[in-house]
Amino acid sequence: MMARKSMFRAFGKKANPVSTRIFVRGLLVQASIGVHPHEYESTQPIIIDVELDMGDMDLPKDDRLGETLDYGFVADKAEELALKAHVQLVETLAEQIADWALATDARVQRCAVSISKPQALLKADVAGVEIIKTR
Repeated sequence: MMARKSMFRAFGKKANPVSTRIFVRGLLVQASIGVHPHEYESTQPIIIDVELDMGDMDLPKDDRLGETLDYGFVADKAEELALKAHVQLVETLAEQIADWALATDARVQRCAVSISKPQALLKADVAGVEIIKTR
């Protein structure tokens, strides 16, 4: 499997000495999504990537899950939102996930969400959207 780089881009800002990023990549969900009539009739696979920039969050001192933001929780919530109801646009779902991430934990400074539809275009591996929201 090919390693993926961070979805955040460096925009000429000086990096903090310590920065924590929590991520979920390649989350496969069968979702009801799309604008075309056939997309209302059945689910289709989407791939969700979520990256949370936790800034200079204190690193866990006691090696306990409660000291960080559990990426399993992030994955479960992203899947829950994807399965909640039919949405027409991947942008809508990506924004819902990003808004949840920023609202759920004050330590999240930025959130990048990418949603890909592997069956959207015949001549492409995937098509989709990536959004980045900052607190």
